[in-house]
Amino acid sequence: MENNMHKDVKKQNISVNEIATTNVISVPQTMSIIHAAKTMTKNGFRRLPVTDSGTNKIIGIVTATDIANLMGGGDKYNLVSGKHKGNLISALNDSVHEIMSKNLITFGEDGMVEDVAKVIVERKCGGMPIVDKDGVLIGIVTERDILKAFVDTPNYMSVGDVMTKRPHVISPDTPICSVTKEMISKKFRRLPVVSDDVLYGIVTVMDILKHVGNGEVFKDMVTGNASDVMSVPVRNLVSDNLLTTVPDESLTDIANTMLRKNIGAFPVIDNSHLTGIITEFDLVRALTKI
Repeated sequence: MENNMHKDVKKQNISVNEIATTNVISVPQTMSIIHAAKTMTKNGFRRLPVTDSGTNKIIGIVTATDIANLMGGGDKYNLVSGKHKGNLISALNDSVHEIMSKNLITFGEDGMVEDVAKVIVERKCGGMPIVDKDGVLIGIVTERDILKAFVDTPNYMSVGDVMTKRPHVISPDTPICSVTKEMISKKFRRLPVVSDDVLYGIVTVMDILKHVGNGEVFKDMVTGNASDVMSVPVRNLVSDNLLTTVPDESLTDIANTMLRKNIGAFPVIDNSHLTGIITEFDLVRALTKI
């Protein structure tokens, strides 16, 4: 029954409230950044809607990318270097209001799945808040929700047809500050880690978030200054559990594997060499165009 529903999604053009996650955790703008990071880490979220405490209307969203930005990746590092004079601990105890994204695109509960998917692909954003007519947060639709809806859409494509070829890579000794700068400037959520032409692992914005949220970031500190953390090599963040795929694997199979294993991307290996990377975003972009 579930598979049949998925196959009919595009034909029916169903509303987003039929696939949206409605059990959404939101936070007030006064919550500390470190507390928000802990909340995302605990629940495995890449984003947290920020709502007004009185009305529950959405006023912003804080994401794992915002945390990476704060950790030296982009303009949000100004909070550390400027207001908090380089003291990362002090900055992490500031409020999420300081780093949350305020220019939001939202959809009403009567929005259609294909329209949301189109915006996610065009804007390269991982999720979209769903609000009622008063702007009150009632749900969120993510790339993964879209992927679940379209995963069984008949297609004849393979991983090699839609993967990102020749992905940008970093070495295991690259410091965290350089990794976050690459992610923010090039809008990457993950980077393959390669050593001597051999795939060492993959580092994601969620790895950086977890480094903050689970308290590991504080183990690297001596003075409390951001430089203690920023110079740590990325090898310290890379997981040992590395799963890969090959160019010939079917799109449907890799999509189902992503959903089953709750993994957002797979490095693509051909003849023992990294040849590409395939992500949830790549799959959503491909499957929603069919």
